[in-house]
Amino acid sequence: MAETTGNTRDHEASRHPQPRKASWKYIGPGIVVAATGVGAGDLVATLIAGSNFGYTLLWAAIIGCLVKISLAEAAGRWHLSTGRTLFDGWASLGRWTTWFFAVYVVVWGFVYGAAAMSSSALPLQALFPDVMDLKWWGIACGLVGLVFVWFNKYAVFEKVMTVLVGVMFLVTVYLAIRVTPNIPDAFAGLLPVLPDEKDSILNTLGLIGGVGGTITLAAYGYWVNAKGWTDTGWMKVMRLDNRVAYATTGIFVIAMLFVGAELLHSANVAIASGDKGLIQLGDILEDEYGAATAKFFLIGFFATSFTSLIGVWHGVSLMFADFVARLSGTGQAKGEEVASGTRERSWPFRAYLLWLTFPPMILLFEGQPFRLIIIYGVLGAAFLPFLAGTLIWLLNSSRTPREWRNGPLSNVMLAVAGLLFLVLCVKQIWDQPWGEFF
Repeated sequence: MAETTGNTRDHEASRHPQPRKASWKYIGPGIVVAATGVGAGDLVATLIAGSNFGYTLLWAAIIGCLVKISLAEAAGRWHLSTGRTLFDGWASLGRWTTWFFAVYVVVWGFVYGAAAMSSSALPLQALFPDVMDLKWWGIACGLVGLVFVWFNKYAVFEKVMTVLVGVMFLVTVYLAIRVTPNIPDAFAGLLPVLPDEKDSILNTLGLIGGVGGTITLAAYGYWVNAKGWTDTGWMKVMRLDNRVAYATTGIFVIAMLFVGAELLHSANVAIASGDKGLIQLGDILEDEYGAATAKFFLIGFFATSFTSLIGVWHGVSLMFADFVARLSGTGQAKGEEVASGTRERSWPFRAYLLWLTFPPMILLFEGQPFRLIIIYGVLGAAFLPFLAGTLIWLLNSSRTPREWRNGPLSNVMLAVAGLLFLVLCVKQIWDQPWGEFF
């Protein structure tokens, strides 16, 4: 999505690496970010949009993918053009970024760990109802994710994610075809029209903002480096990879909107928000198409949830390891350091893995503490405005070599993303029950 201006380079990027031809054989980090970013919650939100509004908001889902392309591309471009990691860029903007990230990554990781384990456990319990309780399935998923990420490097991680994405793809496309979408109505849904409903603007913005990814968008640059892409010679490859990521995300989202529009909207059936809405959908699919289709869907539901779990276990741990190295001065915050694999073997990487896995298990037994959930919601809502704003700042300044700074199109897309997420952030903060907090 980015454009470039000028033909000179700063001393930091005076080398001229040989450009690699954009080729499908290099694709990898994009698949990882698509799989991690599209969780069960995104699929439920899209299902509910299809259930409530039919095909009317199809255009909004597509815009959501375009917005995320611009954010991920900007993160990847920073890593490749400067040779520095994103956290190193944030740190150059002032100490406030360090404090924000530190609080965010601790609180967010604690709550998200429980949510990811629970989401992965739901379809397993539905598939094997008499084996064990939901919380024990959740603990098993967390431990499997921990062991897998602890002992495997990026290359194996990417291959497993690719297989799980293949399962997700087959399931969602199969369901979209099975419900027999109304193609003329779907094309009509490409026109930017708002539903004639109360709060339709906020619902539309929520759908745009919820299409795949929060902190995983920032992790994309780290996965680019982990793949071995560390200089501008990989820029064309990264851009193709990023577009594949959000084309894949778009297919998932459009397919689930088709299912919501045809299976739920036409029958005037409502499902619950959150992961349990997908369990309800499984029951509806069983009634409509039989047990085999329902089980096939539950397998896809598990693939969707578990890719988000191991993706966060790997990507955010990688970011945390970089954060600690930069803060303590024990390592260089450079792409080559990430590419070497030393981050994945470091104690901060493994410490954050443990943080994501074991403390959140308490929440599986005791429920989620009210005040912590409010803080989690606020920090989560603030992260994407933070990401968009800091990327605009970094990529329009002398921190980035002139050739790779933002052009007009990139600035417009990042500004739109920033404003969109700022509105959603304000709404999220406004909607919190602050009266009960104090």
